[in-house]
Amino acid sequence: MFHGSMVALVTPMHPDGALDWESLRRLVDFHIENSTDAIVAVGTTGESPTLDVKEHIRVIREVVDQAHGRVPVIAGTGANCTREAEELTRAALEAGADACLLVAPYYNRPTQEGLYLHFKAIAEAVPIPQILYNVPSRTACDLLPETVARLAGISNIIGIKEAGGGVARGRRILELCGEKLDLYSGDDDIAMEYMLMGGRGTISVTANVAPKVVHELCTVALRRDREAAEAINAGLGPLYTALFSEANPIPVKWALYEMGLIAEGIRLPLTVLSERYREPLRQALRQAQVLQ
Repeated sequence: MFHGSMVALVTPMHPDGALDWESLRRLVDFHIENSTDAIVAVGTTGESPTLDVKEHIRVIREVVDQAHGRVPVIAGTGANCTREAEELTRAALEAGADACLLVAPYYNRPTQEGLYLHFKAIAEAVPIPQILYNVPSRTACDLLPETVARLAGISNIIGIKEAGGGVARGRRILELCGEKLDLYSGDDDIAMEYMLMGGRGTISVTANVAPKVVHELCTVALRRDREAAEAINAGLGPLYTALFSEANPIPVKWALYEMGLIAEGIRLPLTVLSERYREPLRQALRQAQVLQ
């Protein structure tokens, strides 16, 4: 249903932390002009933990309205409270989102049965396409492939963004789920391998700053052209490293500020990128030919 380069969009903010709606709308147009295949609003990269519910829903609405059907919009609506996730997912449906991205419940560390019942309840409560999101490094729980396979039998659970366990984890999900579920990479540095082995795309941090290049990478990788994909991917390698020198989205927001696309705002407890990481990130942006 969704494929290619799907940007995990940042949420622009003024230096005082207020949301910058004008810059948000400009970013949506920037991505459409640079061939991004779908926009993911208010995920981790969009600082969802620091937005209140009204802000969260308004960001979704603003992105949907600005995209105006030109590209699909996927709304981040996950929570560690099942009822809250249902409410956010319902609000995203009402706002006009094309799908929702639901992170595994964080901090409270549910069992696999709890994870299954959590996602099943949301899918049954809200009739919108839903993409699971597994990122154990942030959530302290791991949505195992066997549980993903159980969830793949629910009609509106259509994909998973996998960011734990490397290439082997992706291969195992493909083996268990086959055509019942689309696999997306949540780790930029292995996204190419995911697509070459049958994944449908990437939900990417790097696409924030290099949308056209990530789109080109996805295009060749999805047609299984390893040689062309490796050539493009090599140029992005330093950027993959630099964009995770501190916790995401700290580096990518600073990079977008350096590119003149957003202000320097970020909300506590996150802080602006440390001075020692700035020049390596500048160099990586130049190498990827997105900064002069």
